[in-house]
Amino acid sequence: MNQKKIGAFLKKLRNEKNLTQEQLAEILGVTNRSVSRWETGATMPDFDLLIQLSEYFGVGELLDGERAPEKEGAGGNDTLIKVADYSASENINFSKRLRVISLLGLTALSGYAVIGYMGLSGAYGYAADFLLGLVFGAFICGVLYTSKHMSKIRAFKMRLIGRLKRK
Repeated sequence: MNQKKIGAFLKKLRNEKNLTQEQLAEILGVTNRSVSRWETGATMPDFDLLIQLSEYFGVGELLDGERAPEKEGAGGNDTLIKVADYSASENINFSKRLRVISLLGLTALSGYAVIGYMGLSGAYGYAADFLLGLVFGAFICGVLYTSKHMSKIRAFKMRLIGRLKRK
């Protein structure tokens, strides 16, 4: 996807309808600054907004950045809907993974607290140290998983998946 090309196409579609950025932003429920960023190619609309834009302007080829030649039975919105569904399922999977990491960390913290409260030593001391390591490991994984670096890794993964599907 070429963000600048898509942005220029969005601007062209908006101008064809004689809308200002403010008017389009009001229709979509976003700020005019968001519309400006889309049109300059600085950012992309969310997939849900891409579907709304596609329906509003009556085009299915929004992600191509240009009008496609008419094809019989072509459903451009089908592609957008599939992308939105995939994005939603990715968000659900992300939430599940984060919950698992959090529960692992809380369970390990609880075990560490119980062993520490009971004042056990020997093999239990080693178990307590292991549990404390799990707590810190879960904490670090949670921080990394929710950081901007992980979102960059996920974006790269999405681009790679898109390239593999096109081949």
